[in-house]
Amino acid sequence: MSAVQPLLQVKNLVKQFPIRGGLLRRVVGRVHAVDDVSFDLLPGETLGVVGESGCGKSTTGRCVLRLIEPTSGEVWYQGRNVTALDKASLRPLARDMQIIFQDPYASLNPRMTVGAIVGEGLVIHQLARSSGEIEDRVARLLETVGLSKDHMRRYPHEFSGGQRQRIGIARALAVEPKMIVCDEAVSALDVSIQAQVINLLEDLQAQFGLTYIFIAHDLSVVEHISDRVAVMYLGRIVEIAPASKLYTNPLHPYTEALLSAVPIPDPTVKRKRIMLQGDVPSPINPPPGCHFHTRCPIAQKGLCDVQRPELKRASESHSVACHLRG
Repeated sequence: MSAVQPLLQVKNLVKQFPIRGGLLRRVVGRVHAVDDVSFDLLPGETLGVVGESGCGKSTTGRCVLRLIEPTSGEVWYQGRNVTALDKASLRPLARDMQIIFQDPYASLNPRMTVGAIVGEGLVIHQLARSSGEIEDRVARLLETVGLSKDHMRRYPHEFSGGQRQRIGIARALAVEPKMIVCDEAVSALDVSIQAQVINLLEDLQAQFGLTYIFIAHDLSVVEHISDRVAVMYLGRIVEIAPASKLYTNPLHPYTEALLSAVPIPDPTVKRKRIMLQGDVPSPINPPPGCHFHTRCPIAQKGLCDVQRPELKRASESHSVACHLRG
């Protein structure tokens, strides 16, 4: 166990979205987006969260920030229960926890200048005393993320996707946060631009001591930036380990299948491709027992389809939710 106290603790987080139907709009079902997720995050660490689309990655990140209200569970930040705070008490804490959104084209207000977008947090949290101080701080922030102070007077539509994402990063940095949720922050960008933005995020982490939750579906991207990686499937974490261990010694069959699909640039290296059968089950009616048993090549009838596997330690830093591995 590490002697360092976690910056963030997520305990048994659950988020269900009601489905309404009929004339009276009654609840006729529920989408089980996040199903009993728990993890810790240490100061200065980057936790990568990966999985297929619809597995609950983004919902988990937004529940942590209370952008979406969790159905149940707890989120503790520096010893405070974030899920128990009212909106007035949550606002000061919002300074410490920021988010970089996935789509740089949709996350910036097209009617606001870049200077107003980046400086908005300074105004809301009263971090600058005058318009001149706001302008100076915005100029420094833009230069920090690789843009020019001359860009302050321009509008988002005048920038490329990579530049817009840098504006989003500057906006998140403006209030001097300790933790940032990067919600698919590079998935909408070209590969060459992805590398630039990832390098920028790593430089900013070293410069400001930031802690990241880095959400992505591309395992090759997550490998380079993450200290630890959590793999999600249908709302649950099925494996969590240091990046080096997860990529060299995956334990869960789903993680093995994901890694087998990652392209290898060396044509002389051969990797066996694991083809999963069937489709991802619906989160409205997830299968009993292990959610992955309907597609798992090693699933045992009478065990995996009945009993839910707990996330248990396979080694000191490696945990897996599988009856047959670990």
